[in-house]
Amino acid sequence: MNYNNVSFEAAFGDPKQFFRSNIPELCFAGRSNVGKSSLINKVLGRKSFARVSTKPGKTITINFYRLDGIRLVDLPGYGYAKISANEKMRFARLMETYFNEGRNIKTVFSLIDMRHSPTADDIDMLNFLLQTGLPFTVVLTKSDKLNKTEREKRLLAFKEELSFLPEDVEVIPFSAEKGEGVERVRAIIEEKAE
Repeated sequence: MNYNNVSFEAAFGDPKQFFRSNIPELCFAGRSNVGKSSLINKVLGRKSFARVSTKPGKTITINFYRLDGIRLVDLPGYGYAKISANEKMRFARLMETYFNEGRNIKTVFSLIDMRHSPTADDIDMLNFLLQTGLPFTVVLTKSDKLNKTEREKRLLAFKEELSFLPEDVEVIPFSAEKGEGVERVRAIIEEKAE
């Protein structure tokens, strides 16, 4: 797959704007500030293709990127407390419509900050994916922010914290800084694109 052959397709903040899902879609989901845009940029080998924000809760649209016959979908970050109840409702409606309208979703990369235990919102997202039967991979972002001892402790803790997941759900430590996990994420993208 040629990762240079990527283009921004659309950003939609209203479900009525969605176009038909006619090609495989691979989604990136996670709480605000978990590093979705940084991960997408690293996987694409670009510095600032997907917008990286210093302010959590900035991605208020579903962003679609076209890549070699597939679509990468950057979903809005969830769990940001400082947005209005109306915005939260809009987010929920946007996500529900996206997931429930029979789109050609091949997999979801569910991102969790490796430095911390999964939040209630992270667990809700994973349970939602289990209920819908959508294939997914857990990606533990910001792995470079931990030293060796902290990393081992968090990986052990995740085994316990995510013990409700089926054994075949892959968990990938990832660093947008150092490139850890990039090749594995690319391999999954290529495998699901077929």
